[in-house]
Amino acid sequence: MKLGFSREDELFRQECADWLSGQMAGEFRDIKGITTLTGAIERRKEWEQQLAAHRWSCIGWPERWGGRGASLARQVIFAEEYARAGVPGRINHIGIELAGPTLLAFGTAQQQQRFLPDIAAGRTIFCQGFSEPGAGSDLASVRTRARLDGGEWVVDGQKIWTSLAHYSDWIFVIARTEEGSRGPRGLSFLMMEIDQPGIEVRGIRQINGEAEFNETFFTGARCASDSLIGAEGDGWKVAMGLLAFERGVSTLGQQMGFRNELDAIIAAARANGAARDPLIRQRIAAAEIGLRLMRYGALRMLSRTDHATIDGAALTYKIQWASWRRSLGELAMDVLGQAGEVTDAAGYEWPLLSNLFLYSRADTIYGGTNQIQRNLIAERGLGLPREPRGDL
Repeated sequence: MKLGFSREDELFRQECADWLSGQMAGEFRDIKGITTLTGAIERRKEWEQQLAAHRWSCIGWPERWGGRGASLARQVIFAEEYARAGVPGRINHIGIELAGPTLLAFGTAQQQQRFLPDIAAGRTIFCQGFSEPGAGSDLASVRTRARLDGGEWVVDGQKIWTSLAHYSDWIFVIARTEEGSRGPRGLSFLMMEIDQPGIEVRGIRQINGEAEFNETFFTGARCASDSLIGAEGDGWKVAMGLLAFERGVSTLGQQMGFRNELDAIIAAARANGAARDPLIRQRIAAAEIGLRLMRYGALRMLSRTDHATIDGAALTYKIQWASWRRSLGELAMDVLGQAGEVTDAAGYEWPLLSNLFLYSRADTIYGGTNQIQRNLIAERGLGLPREPRGDL
């Protein structure tokens, strides 16, 4: 079990830090510190292309596709330094961290050539079409359907919570391609261009005033037959592979963002005197301990995984960080007091810590609710009997 980094890796860390800090102090200083997904979107598209031009966009990918073939340790280091430098979140996270690795694992040579260069270069932004109104955490219940018609897939249905669909160029979609199938059987994984008559994107306004999520409607939408990733009916297998990538190296970069939030809470508590409250100090200490435990747990998880499978320990990570961050948001509001309940900004825009509280209410829901995560831990991690499901 490796819980540290080699001297060479730490030299690489310095290279990452120097480049990122130089960018945030130079040409892209105007985007430093943006914490929302939809802020300065056009500049952040330019940032995606800047990352690609210097081969920092997808460092874990093979060099032939614009990456550096970086080790898992170096991917973790870059993710940490990216967050530490105050760089905004990647608007093409879905393309870089999910679509790209899925194509590398399951796509044909022709599909890789078609999609990977443009994803790596920041020219193609992807979003994810998994959840539906009646199939959120239970992906096997999707009802969106696809049928072949003259060499094209025709898709009808609805997806929801589609992050950044209104800024994306392509969407990957799980659809039911076998008539009468139920559960994980009969699903297929399709790549679809968004800008077409059969796809309508409607924004969803969130409690914090943001609108990063969307409903996406498919009415006779089409994609070429060779846009199918994997074999017809293998959509569940491909989707599970994709979700394994989602639990990958970005976890430690995410924690660096948590570090920044906790540091902001500590600074606020010192500034307004809340730090003199022994209960507040105790909660801050508990948050610090929880964050350090998550870091060691994530390092342990990543040190023994091939990054393409989810082991028992990895199954616990989502419920752990989501519950911790929800409590962090509550701590932030208790530190701020009444000042955290008002904002001077126009358009219902909130400062960092108030926004943390509002956004963290969803952490235990999206990406698999805490209830679903407990089922996964029980069934896949501990081998307990499966919960009865009428559709399987």
